[in-house]
Amino acid sequence: MSLILLHPDDNVLVLSAPVRAGQVLTIDGQAVTAGADVGVGHKLARRALAVGDKVLKYGAPIGSITTPVAAGGHVHLHNMKSDYIASHTRQATGAEGP
Repeated sequence: MSLILLHPDDNVLVLSAPVRAGQVLTIDGQAVTAGADVGVGHKLARRALAVGDKVLKYGAPIGSITTPVAAGGHVHLHNMKSDYIASHTRQATGAEGP
């Protein structure tokens, strides 16, 4: 299966293989249809997530949902924000560029 649960408390799954829009996935015993193409290493919602819900990965909060996400939906910068830095860019961390 292309979905990896890193910690039992996580509400996202990590992809070990690409998922295509319309592909039927099994998440926690339920059939879910992927709404979009999603690449390896990205996250899918394990269950429906509402605005303000904490995104849990490795059992720890990594951010908050900014737009509702259905079970099986892609969770990334377009619908979540970091609770720790302003954005996920190198500039936001204060690191020097090349």
